[in-house]
Amino acid sequence: MLLRRYFVVGIAAALALVSGCVTQPLLEQPPPVIFVHGNGDTAALWQTTIWRFESNGWPRERLHAIEMPYPLARDLDDKEQAGKTSTAQAMAYLKAEVEKVLKETGASTVVLFSNSRGGYAIRNYIQNGGGDATVSHAILGGAPNHGVWAIKGFREGNEFSGTGPFLTGLNAPKNANGDEVTGPVKWLTIRSDRNDKFAQPDGVWIGAKGTATQVTFAGPELKGASNVVIPGIDHRETSFSPAAFSAAYQFITGKAPATTGISPELNIVLSGSITGLGVVSLDSKSGNFVNNLPLAGAALAIYETDTGSGTRRGAAAYAKNVGVDGAWGPFKATAGTPYEFEITAPGYAITHIYRSPFARSSEVVNLRPERLADADREAKAITIFSRPRGYFDAERDKMNFDGQALLPGVPPTGAGVSSSTVKVTPAVDRAIKAEFNGERVVGRTWSAANGHVVILELTY
Repeated sequence: MLLRRYFVVGIAAALALVSGCVTQPLLEQPPPVIFVHGNGDTAALWQTTIWRFESNGWPRERLHAIEMPYPLARDLDDKEQAGKTSTAQAMAYLKAEVEKVLKETGASTVVLFSNSRGGYAIRNYIQNGGGDATVSHAILGGAPNHGVWAIKGFREGNEFSGTGPFLTGLNAPKNANGDEVTGPVKWLTIRSDRNDKFAQPDGVWIGAKGTATQVTFAGPELKGASNVVIPGIDHRETSFSPAAFSAAYQFITGKAPATTGISPELNIVLSGSITGLGVVSLDSKSGNFVNNLPLAGAALAIYETDTGSGTRRGAAAYAKNVGVDGAWGPFKATAGTPYEFEITAPGYAITHIYRSPFARSSEVVNLRPERLADADREAKAITIFSRPRGYFDAERDKMNFDGQALLPGVPPTGAGVSSSTVKVTPAVDRAIKAEFNGERVVGRTWSAANGHVVILELTY
């Protein structure tokens, strides 16, 4: 009988960075891995995970991160909604990607590794789309497998309802043991002990503080899967953290990785895409929706910046007006050098994205300009401190943004916010700095009145 396997990973041991040489994985021919991002997210979030696989000898050409168009879930799964996708559409995108990767690599099966909503597409594909024949391993980081809420009669048409038809169908017993997973695929779930905003007994993170969700911290676990618990991690860290990588690597190969760190490269080549924001009008209210669609005609300029002040060091090191595919690159970056990515596009703010030095080459440096609200133009400058691969936790993390230890908009407890905004009122042209657990990003302020917005983006 296949019993639920349950592991707890010590956070100190799991996050220890092991220095050493790059080694070939246990498997002689490592399988292709397809990474599936979550609700409203982008393939770019898998950058450091891909680097960790590469640092353990995994061939770059066998690591694929899918960019889901219209990555936001519908309010009602069976009702068409502008700018959003159904569970069936998400599954279809994933199925097409799997077939493409199998054809390109000649492999017979793939490994699927997801975060959050991406786990729904994987489960749906394996159970209902033929993926049981094309997938060897399925790894679900932070997937709300028993719902973000499970309240009978409450928004059950939404795919995140644990009592709705979508999840009850996926979770229906598959055998006499009551397993919730589909064989012969091998399954792994990764969850936090209690710090995942979408696996909470209280509805605080879904706007219903004090209301019982009927979901527990163990909501992401599945009967019949190997279930890993990593204390302290947040929702995104269930997939993008060193500890999550270590658990996934060991699940695939049968051995621990040689390193959970990232081995630096001397010759670094960067590329990616520029995508925009869709605009829809619902019930007389307009809003911006992430769509991951190419932003044709956007202009990109990349500048080397000074480590201490964020000032540009000369003319643009790279510049391009992107075409209909939104693609940019290749750009040969200098190891150890921080960069500013300036994006200009009609209908958007001139967006300045500052990044710390890149450790390795990457094909998923995907960029998205911001829109500036009219109210924000009253500030001298707008700067956003962003952590795409995790959330800010005031109790857990050591951080500082423009001299403030408690980041604006970040609650004193809990990990549920991934960005913080400072509206600068003194002199505009100055350095602005942000730090998070040892990573430091330095940029410059730019005039909001003249249509600029600044992003200090963390890599780790």
